[in-house]
Amino acid sequence: MNKPPLFSPFEIKSKTLRNRVVLSPMCQYKAKNGIVSDWHFQHYSRFAFSGLGAAFIEATGVSQDGRIGHGCTGIWDDEHVIGLSKIVKTFKDYNCISGIQLAHAGRKASFLRPWDGASPITKDDNKEPPWQTIGPSAIPINNHSPVPKEMTIEDIERVKNDFKTAGQRANLIGFDMIEIHGAHGYLLHSFFSPISNKRIDKYGGTF
Repeated sequence: MNKPPLFSPFEIKSKTLRNRVVLSPMCQYKAKNGIVSDWHFQHYSRFAFSGLGAAFIEATGVSQDGRIGHGCTGIWDDEHVIGLSKIVKTFKDYNCISGIQLAHAGRKASFLRPWDGASPITKDDNKEPPWQTIGPSAIPINNHSPVPKEMTIEDIERVKNDFKTAGQRANLIGFDMIEIHGAHGYLLHSFFSPISNKRIDKYGGTF
């Protein structure tokens, strides 16, 4: 008897998922300076044990200013490699295809964790300080958010290189798949909307 499609193998290039059940990337806001901890190892290990075909690590900042908030995981520095490698090894041990979502939050960066209010971080939060956000244009998310710095061409080239370096680091760690976060109003997505992008250079205007 054939298996139902959900539980049948699925091939993507050289990788074979044992089934079509995949864990989407879901932010946990538990990292410290981007570094994953034993908490993350336990969290992701249970998905590796569960029989999933594949699982994605949560939105992972390609730079410090690319994090949504202080608790986001990171991959902008070699110090992030050890913890992520430990998680990937567990995925491989249990035949679960491993993926990571590379992200830059853009003008939606420097926000508090959801359970702390999900509002922009201020100097009065008595925790870690806020940081300068960036975007295609100097247009805030709303009237209660700080105005992002309009990115120069040099800023754009820097972010492009940050994604490239993050991808190389993810490959070194051993991830099977890389997903680029291009939705939800974060940096890459904001370049595609006339609401957030008023540029008149080659990174703005019509398609």
